[in-house]
Amino acid sequence: MSTNRNPHDDVVTSYKDAPTRTVDADGVTFAYRELGPKGGVPVIFFVHLAATLDNWDPRIIDPIAAAHHVITFDNRGVGSSSGSVPDSVEAMADDAVTFIKALGFTKVDIFSFSLGGMIAQALVDKHPGLVRKLVLTGTGPKGGKDIDKVAGTTYWDILRATLTRSDPKEFLFFNRNASGKPAARAFVKRLEERTVDRDAPMKLRGFRTQLEAIKKWGRSAPDDLSKITQPTLIANGDNDRMVPSILSEDLHRRIKDSELIIYPDSGHGGIFQFHQKFAPVAVEFLGR
Repeated sequence: MSTNRNPHDDVVTSYKDAPTRTVDADGVTFAYRELGPKGGVPVIFFVHLAATLDNWDPRIIDPIAAAHHVITFDNRGVGSSSGSVPDSVEAMADDAVTFIKALGFTKVDIFSFSLGGMIAQALVDKHPGLVRKLVLTGTGPKGGKDIDKVAGTTYWDILRATLTRSDPKEFLFFNRNASGKPAARAFVKRLEERTVDRDAPMKLRGFRTQLEAIKKWGRSAPDDLSKITQPTLIANGDNDRMVPSILSEDLHRRIKDSELIIYPDSGHGGIFQFHQKFAPVAVEFLGR
């Protein structure tokens, strides 16, 4: 891993080829990857529960990176980043701010999924001036109904996946039906397109700590989302078993002038199942 950023690097346009770099800040070595043209407001990607740099769908990243400076990162204690995972979403947001500022950015767009969307909301609440635009997918608000049940759903689907020798994401992110099953297999296959410089796996202790943080988020008093004035795009499938789809509608209702897309016959990973439709929408939203 290199610890420096060279502004004259050739522009990488494919996520599978983006080198892993590190930056040190506040006692943490953060691992990250960047691609796309430099300059302008960068798009920082906030990843989901138990996920590392290797869990981003290249069919979402690559179209956005065609026109935007894209950065994915492992937050504290995740993947190849050092330290231990904090036990609250708010502390995870503080770490994300530390990472963003370490790279020298004063204004960013955030693309988030699931737990990443919770971290993004906590960050915007505390540091509104840092964020220009917000993409919230497969996520829900603080105090959202049934968010505290994520752990139970997750452990159940991990068991189901183990029994069928599948990837848990096939159960957690997709419907187990004629359209969901092939979409799930295709998604998991896309995550394997990168063959070199793979990230370190999520540690079990960090995964459990993330689950506790999500439970705490679900049981906390709601934030005032009317304070979010950034242009916001919200998306999900219509049958999200992890973070109920109705919570995406709740976010949309509470965030003024936000846009909402609900994809039919799809689950938590609706944006991945419908990547051909969603990626152009995200590109257009970020490019306005």
